[in-house]
Amino acid sequence: AALKKLGHEVFVASSGGELTKRLEDARIIHIKVNINTKSELNPKLLFCICKLRRFIKEKNVDVIHTHTRVSQVAGEAASRLTGRPHVSTCHGFFRPRLGRRLCGCWGRKAVAISDAVREHLVNDFGLAKSKVSLIHNGIDLEAFARTYSDREKKQIRDETGLRQGPVIGIIARLSSVKGHRFLIKAMNFVTGKIKDAQLLIVGDGKEDAGLKRLTRELGLEGSIVFLRSVPDTARVLAVMDVFVLSSVNEGLGLSILEALCCAKPVVASDVGGIYSVVKDNVTGLLVPPRDPKALAESILRILEDRELAGRLGRDGQKFAREHFSAEDMARRVEAVYKEVMKP
Repeated sequence: AALKKLGHEVFVASSGGELTKRLEDARIIHIKVNINTKSELNPKLLFCICKLRRFIKEKNVDVIHTHTRVSQVAGEAASRLTGRPHVSTCHGFFRPRLGRRLCGCWGRKAVAISDAVREHLVNDFGLAKSKVSLIHNGIDLEAFARTYSDREKKQIRDETGLRQGPVIGIIARLSSVKGHRFLIKAMNFVTGKIKDAQLLIVGDGKEDAGLKRLTRELGLEGSIVFLRSVPDTARVLAVMDVFVLSSVNEGLGLSILEALCCAKPVVASDVGGIYSVVKDNVTGLLVPPRDPKALAESILRILEDRELAGRLGRDGQKFAREHFSAEDMARRVEAVYKEVMKP
């Protein structure tokens, strides 16, 4: 959407999903391609590549930009078939398998979303530093600028099944890499000191059943609420007193940026590129990964110290707004496009 505001014509190819409505609202054309696979060798990619090749030529597309490992392979193939430059964005960390090292499909330029991801591409995959551009994720600041009244917050609580009492929240896919089980275990310590504290887990994924089972085993059913992914994350952030990202690995942490923009105090694992966003005791609190007790101590510290919570929220919001806007990201991406389009 930010690229479109800069005057560019933008097309998005994907297998579809709940976000296609946002593309429609932004008047961005969506091309449905059957690319819903984790395997770079899936035969369906051949049909996807053929469809992309025709579309790129018909619309005279100037640059191909990919954002997942599978789409990198399709994008690189379409680039070679059409002569259009390919740019890839690396949003996290890949296992340095031989196939990925020999056939990277990174395009003419790779974009890393954090310093840690850039070092990963250079050190683990041998990309030249000059081939990797650092462009942090940006978010639509206006979407997270709204304030919610007490009445609206009560309505959100009622809809999600939350009681009165402080709310700790996490918004992330239910995957082992996000470390939900360590946060659930941390709630044992938190509720031991603040009985009416609750954890709101927002997301979908294959860990769903296991996390609910762990919740029952720890006797925390009354203190933990599971909510499926929501398109409007600002709405659920409105009822959170502390936002937590307990990842064991993370490229940057887009949900942290959203929480910061809503002036929520943040507790996060000190892994991957999170340090680019969370400056310890300045824009949030950093804790060691896989450490429920450390998570609980930082959560309790914020819940019990309103002055600290307010300062972290204000400073975090200021930092996110100054450094992580969608407009700034779009301008930096635009510069990469111009670079790869040079003869």
